[in-house]
Amino acid sequence: MAEKPKKPKAKHDVYTLLVQVGRKDGDGLPDGSTGAGLLCFASGVDEAEAVRETVAVLKQADLNPLDVTGYGTRAEREAQGDEINDEERGLMDRAKAENAVIVVQMTPFFDGEEKA
Repeated sequence: MAEKPKKPKAKHDVYTLLVQVGRKDGDGLPDGSTGAGLLCFASGVDEAEAVRETVAVLKQADLNPLDVTGYGTRAEREAQGDEINDEERGLMDRAKAENAVIVVQMTPFFDGEEKA
């Protein structure tokens, strides 16, 4: 029986994504917040795959993704003059090695006044 030729592995890269999430029961966001912005590093063969994987992971975590903005790969960001510190580089390397989505930062959104 002839062995099937192996497909070459697609080259993964890590994309920087900003995801806006809305409220949903059980989402774990702070009381009184209207949603949050999540900075994520996500592995994918292209940005579209990274976005799909990120949205799927966030939905599994009971979050409600509303909008995703892509900021490109590390190389693209550096070419635009973005400074990427060692901690970010390490998290990007980890996302690539683990083919993962890593939430780097979560910033909750609040409407004007805090509820007492």
